[in-house]
Amino acid sequence: MFSILIPTYNNLPYLKICIESLIKNSKLKNQIIVHVNEGSDGTLDYVKKKNIEYTFTKENIGMPKALNTASKISKNDYILISHDDFYYCPNWDKLLMNEVKLIQHKNFYLSGTMVGAVDITIYKKNFIPPIFNAGVDHEKFNENKLIKNIENIKIFNFQGTTKCPGLVHKDIWNKVGGWSEEFFPTGGDDSDFAMKLWKNKIRIFKGIGNSLVYHFGSITTRKKSDNLFTYNGSRGNKIFIKKWKISINFFEKFYLNSGLNDNNEFIFNKYKGPLNEPIKSFKYYRNLISDRIKYYYLVMINFK
Repeated sequence: MFSILIPTYNNLPYLKICIESLIKNSKLKNQIIVHVNEGSDGTLDYVKKKNIEYTFTKENIGMPKALNTASKISKNDYILISHDDFYYCPNWDKLLMNEVKLIQHKNFYLSGTMVGAVDITIYKKNFIPPIFNAGVDHEKFNENKLIKNIENIKIFNFQGTTKCPGLVHKDIWNKVGGWSEEFFPTGGDDSDFAMKLWKNKIRIFKGIGNSLVYHFGSITTRKKSDNLFTYNGSRGNKIFIKKWKISINFFEKFYLNSGLNDNNEFIFNKYKGPLNEPIKSFKYYRNLISDRIKYYYLVMINFK
């Protein structure tokens, strides 16, 4: 069974979809914990009425601290990190648990697979993650259409993770200290969590291709493909570089074997087993030098 941590910030229409899908489509007796940031839209009344366990702050404390706060009342051995704009598809949790049983130890980071409706014209041709339009927002969401097409959407198990929904053993969560709160309000915090797992010798980073969630947040109106999935210049990436001396892109590409390839295409690589230390190729060192320059620049300007 999982303890599902869901930070939310005045996003009630999507939270309702998320909670209802968990109640309807889960096979395990999971613990649902919502952290309510502010809750001025009726979220607090909703979770109380539904008898959902929750933590609460009057202000928005950001995703990392919200997750850490919610985790303090978790009761199960496994913690699942969730967004509030997910629709969990049937059997999502059973499929993750089946993988946990196969691994037979605590040292892993698993994820489900996010499905979204996006404008495919802005992607490179080799974009592999599942794209399916079951509605661009909560008002247009077509649950029946999504369910009827589940078998056509599933993909292979892949290397790395989509980070959310992300599954980790509670002992590992506690060992790395949960999520890093310096990434307030969010952005880069999920990659930082993965890095902390790597530093603690976790080498199984695996996305489960048939454990699906529909993610409304996958909708994008960006027009320039060069900007898609680019972390460079973001505050979260700067914090990451200052902390780890490499960029998020570098970590995902050379350590997790996922993310952007040399052609700036976002791809999923088939899972082949536990990861090894990165290969120290010419490309590795070229990118490393570039990231080191960024690191020393951030140190020089005293970036915080």
